Amino acid sequence: MTKISTTAAYKVFLTEIKEKVYRSQYDALKQVNTTLIKLYWEIGKSILGKQQKHKWGKSIVENLSDGLQKEFPGINGFSVQNLWYMRKFYKEYYEDTKLQPLVGDIGWSHNLRIMDKCKDKQEREFYILMTKKYGWTKNVLIHHIEGKSYEKYLLGQTNFDKALPQKYKNQAKLAVKDEYNFEFLKIGEEHSERELELAIMKNMSAAALRSI
Repeated sequence: MTKISTTAAYKVFLTEIKEKVYRSQYDALKQVNTTLIKLYWEIGKSILGKQQKHKWGKSIVENLSDGLQKEFPGINGFSVQNLWYMRKFYKEYYEDTKLQPLVGDIGWSHNLRIMDKCKDKQEREFYILMTKKYGWTKNVLIHHIEGKSYEKYLLGQTNFDKALPQKYKNQAKLAVKDEYNFEFLKIGEEHSERELELAIMKNMSAAALRSI
């Protein structure tokens, strides 16, 4: 008797289910990443706006970082340096109607490397699009930037327009997989647990008193 797992029909079915899982993973990561990038964009916009309105100096970022890290302990995304990056991120892209819609398609770490190392708008667009298409990790992206892949592409020495090999098609999620995303998902978790514990203890104390 033929095992189902050895039939051609089952192998096709298994491949279809695998593709659904990969797609769901990518969709979930992409949604979290888009939300995070939007949050960082809004924070950067707010910092710049408040500085202009109230003539606040650098201390606003230090104070804001301190306040956020007390509320959300252990979240590196609210460090002083990262808050300055958010301000720079907004300032760099808020007038760029071409690149602004693209930055949410890749991780925050990817965006920082491109923003820091690439000043030309076309070069930034190239690395954003290639990161999204080929699922480059942060380190692979840095390797391509340092290896002058953009310049080589312009000279026709590197061809990125060929079809993506099958073995890389499920790596798209790596373009939005970022340590900042996982930190972002934990925001408020400890705070909520503390509130829950206090509420439970309070109810237990109240119940004990009623039983006396």
